[in-house]
Amino acid sequence: RDRSCDWSSDVCSSDLSMQVSVETTSNIERRMTIGVPAQEIDQAVQKRLQETARTVKMNGFRPGKVPMRVVKRRFGDSVRQEIVGEVMRDNYIKALQEQDINPAGWPKFEPKTMEEGKDLEFVAIFEVLPEVELGDFSKISVEKPKAEIADKDVDTMIDNLRRQQATMKSVKRKSKNKDVVLIDFKGTVDGEEFEGGAAENHKLTLGSGQMIPGFEKGIVGGKAGEELEIEVTFPEDYQNEELAGKPAKFDIKIHEVQEPQLPELDAEFFKKFGIDAEDEATFREEVQKNMERELKQAVSNKVKNDVVEGLLESTELEVPASLVDQEIDRLRQDAVQRFGGQVDFQQLPKEIFEEQARRRVKTGLLFQEVVKQNDLKADPAKVDEKIQEIASTYEQPEEVVAHFNSSPEQKQQIESSVLEDAVVDLILGQAKVKEKKLKYEEAIQAGQQQR
Repeated sequence: RDRSCDWSSDVCSSDLSMQVSVETTSNIERRMTIGVPAQEIDQAVQKRLQETARTVKMNGFRPGKVPMRVVKRRFGDSVRQEIVGEVMRDNYIKALQEQDINPAGWPKFEPKTMEEGKDLEFVAIFEVLPEVELGDFSKISVEKPKAEIADKDVDTMIDNLRRQQATMKSVKRKSKNKDVVLIDFKGTVDGEEFEGGAAENHKLTLGSGQMIPGFEKGIVGGKAGEELEIEVTFPEDYQNEELAGKPAKFDIKIHEVQEPQLPELDAEFFKKFGIDAEDEATFREEVQKNMERELKQAVSNKVKNDVVEGLLESTELEVPASLVDQEIDRLRQDAVQRFGGQVDFQQLPKEIFEEQARRRVKTGLLFQEVVKQNDLKADPAKVDEKIQEIASTYEQPEEVVAHFNSSPEQKQQIESSVLEDAVVDLILGQAKVKEKKLKYEEAIQAGQQQR
């Protein structure tokens, strides 16, 4: 192609028509000024008006016979605006390719001149991906949980599964942990009621930790029909700062105490959890296998979170706002799906997602740089292994494997996950890793915590 450039002035022309200059306004922001000859715009407008004239229907004229002057008077401004938008987009993309620039997101266009008969000049303001200088991996500290599944852990899990399927029976005795009580309560601080401190006919499982410390314990031993007064103190880190650390009184009336009736451990119960077993021993083995998978995933999550945290702390990086905005929209849409699609994601304030979005974008850029510098690839064997691992949790694993292998998009997600694991493994090989013995539940909780 015929291309001439005056590199000293940072101006290039393509096909001796489009004029381009690029200005660096910050580490990641660029202002690209592009000039397009009037002839190119006018020809495109004329062609679009001719196409419109062939199809437009107007009173007093037969189809295809509307005079061009009438078409131009009626549609000229809107067609020109449409063409200018297309020309700006197409020439911007063309200029990026010629200048070998990789933008981080879509630009903001600012037309400078766009009158008919004059050359079009516009500015595209956009961000580029930042240059990444990775920190010293050896300074990253990782705490790796080490836990074993004891028999009592399996007992607790099976008890929880039974309680999920329990029916409730009203009892006259004193309440105890794991009972469900139906209560009215009213709380006061310094003699004044506070928002959210009262409820009627509230169902509460004693010992569940749903309420502030001391509340549920104060109800244990109470019977239906009794009225209690308990004193508790809000935690220092309570979400409502006006109540944090303050003592409170609660007047409580117990309407009913319900005792869970646990189902028998039989084949019918086992099937409710997708386990085809005839006896408790087989069911127990399957439950333990599931727990082992959960423990492995929890340890992996905790280690990855520590690696990410260390990577973020050890690397200074300016994050493109356009990528953060894109990630915010994804998080908003995810939130809407969790709400059941009842709200428009645009109604959710951007600010509540901004910190998480910025963290995700920065993490993604850092992982990409590790992949690039170390030429990492997703190991096909590990991709297959992860697919098999996911499939093993379903009743028809062969169908799940076939689904992943026949869906490029789904398989790509697995490949991305395997590549992330490769990044974590590489950093772990250089980081300071310290094992910490934990109980099963503690390890699971450690893997669920997100910073």
